[in-house]
Amino acid sequence: MRPQKSLGSSRARSPMSIIIVFGLCCFFYVLGAWQRSAFGKGDSIAMRITSGTDCNVIPTLNFETHHRSGEGFKARDSGVRVFKPCDARYTDYTPCQDQNRAMTFPRENMIYRERHCPPEKEKLHCLIPAPKGYSTPFPWPKSRDYVHYANVPYKSLTIEKAVQNWVQYEGDVFKFPGGGTMFPQGADAYIDELASVIPIADGTVRTALDTGCGVASWGAYLLKRNVLAMSFAPRDSHEAQVQFALERGVPAVIGVLGTIKIPYPSRAFDMAQCSRCLIPWTSNGGMYMIEVDRVLRPGGYWVLSGPPINWKTYYQTWNRSKGELQKEQRRIEELAELLCWEKKYEKGDIAIWRKKINANSCRRKNDLSVKMCKGADADNVWYKKMQLCITPYPVVKSLDEVAGGKLKKFPDRLFSVPPRVSGGSLPGVTVEAYQEDNKLWKKHVNAYKKMNKLISSGRYRNIMDMNAGFGGFAAALESPKLWVMNVVPTISKKNTLGIIYERGLIGIYHDWCEAFSTYPRTYDLIHASGLFSLYQNKCKTEDILLEMDRILRPEGTVILRDDVDVVNKIRKIVSGMRWDTRMLDHEDGPLVPEKILIAVKRYWVAGGNSSTFHLEHQSSFFRKPLYEVKLRNIWLHVVQKLYMRSGVEE
Repeated sequence: MRPQKSLGSSRARSPMSIIIVFGLCCFFYVLGAWQRSAFGKGDSIAMRITSGTDCNVIPTLNFETHHRSGEGFKARDSGVRVFKPCDARYTDYTPCQDQNRAMTFPRENMIYRERHCPPEKEKLHCLIPAPKGYSTPFPWPKSRDYVHYANVPYKSLTIEKAVQNWVQYEGDVFKFPGGGTMFPQGADAYIDELASVIPIADGTVRTALDTGCGVASWGAYLLKRNVLAMSFAPRDSHEAQVQFALERGVPAVIGVLGTIKIPYPSRAFDMAQCSRCLIPWTSNGGMYMIEVDRVLRPGGYWVLSGPPINWKTYYQTWNRSKGELQKEQRRIEELAELLCWEKKYEKGDIAIWRKKINANSCRRKNDLSVKMCKGADADNVWYKKMQLCITPYPVVKSLDEVAGGKLKKFPDRLFSVPPRVSGGSLPGVTVEAYQEDNKLWKKHVNAYKKMNKLISSGRYRNIMDMNAGFGGFAAALESPKLWVMNVVPTISKKNTLGIIYERGLIGIYHDWCEAFSTYPRTYDLIHASGLFSLYQNKCKTEDILLEMDRILRPEGTVILRDDVDVVNKIRKIVSGMRWDTRMLDHEDGPLVPEKILIAVKRYWVAGGNSSTFHLEHQSSFFRKPLYEVKLRNIWLHVVQKLYMRSGVEE
């Protein structure tokens, strides 16, 4: 038994210990509040404490996939609008390429397959559901060859294209053998033949365009050769072909060569191809070949396989006369000469032309039916009608100079100064500004990787940057494990998409007041920096967020970077959209008004379980900020030491 004196002494010290403990609690409470308030020097104090306890990462975030169901959804904040699920029939809804709406437009020149977006009163203000049984796509490169049937439950192509090796149905998956209409033996063998003429292997060719792409096997097999293909096809009788492409992890959009210019800048692609794409190249005065010429880089290549090439062998199979096919090929040859394309190869089913590097090396025949475009901006294409005029080459000073500037081979061109920047063709864009932008995005992406260590792991294959600028985000992320769709909004002050292509990246023009040309659930990660500030007073924030939700995969991630007031508004809206969110300070600290919002879309599907989705695996996502946990642990440790010194026993 302890002596009476000792017991009395400890009792005497108890009030003082309590006062000290109370004071420490108050101190750390104020310190935490000060750190969050962005006032004074409390920020630097708290940052030193957190850095000393290894708080440079956020281990409480969980970005893994799980596919379990749990609690029913409830909005976190009272008064927040809760968006309900759309009817299950909208599982694959594409607002601007809706089949029913398309049939009300003329079929002439594929007008009915172009973009026709719903008016305001017809927009859906609900969440597009995933189909029952939906699973996260296979990781790349397995996804190139296999797709879950439940994700794209359409078998028509397995029957329609059975002999052409497009796609096969096996058990609960689709298998893609890599075949195509013009390469039934596989895309690899086809690309090998192209590579015997086109410098694919050495990095000269980096960006490619596939017109009428099918399931995009050409683009899929070019990826291992470090070539990025932008593939497009209409939403037509070949059900879900673009959806299959994106599910495989291959860049693709819904699109068509109709009456509107395709949404890419001039001189964008190093190579373009049509593999039995069935585009009528000689119709409308050769307007479609002229449009391909606009987007083809000087020195670039055009590949045509399919009608009318090798017509002597296939005229009966195609059920067309020899004379008709011979006339069609002759007209293609004439148009190619008019466009300054030199024929480099024709053997079997394949013909290859190369565009001259400048106008001085070109000797055109006079053709009064086609003139040079005058006064028009060749990159101003959003909803602009195609014209029967040839986009002129940029002016050069010598016969061997590449019009528009010579590009370095990839990957060197990724961070070298693009010709559009060094040549001063974009007003207000300097070499220094471009280089500073690269440094800034390397810093931002490094911060993102600390917040979410799965970014470079292969967890995210299809990535979109909704406001791409110079493409710095995509360049900093560049990896064979992923690709980025760089979107330049049509309302941007600077048209930078040409710069993005000169870097060896791909992208598209788009107005975010409308739906994007893709299927639901086609992107794993969506990034938007300054987008909502850009679109303030242009259209409803809610509509843009609902579109993001439509194209984001279940358990996909969103990274938003914007002004604090904008981010707070967004966070409130998405709390009713089945997104789990976390708001973070800028990498440079809480005094910077720009904030980061990270969100994860929860897993849920159409039907009976439409109101259920897993929460338990993400419960840690929304714990208190880690510095608060650390501070709490520090003062608890101090309290424990004080009590031990005071000799108080429980």
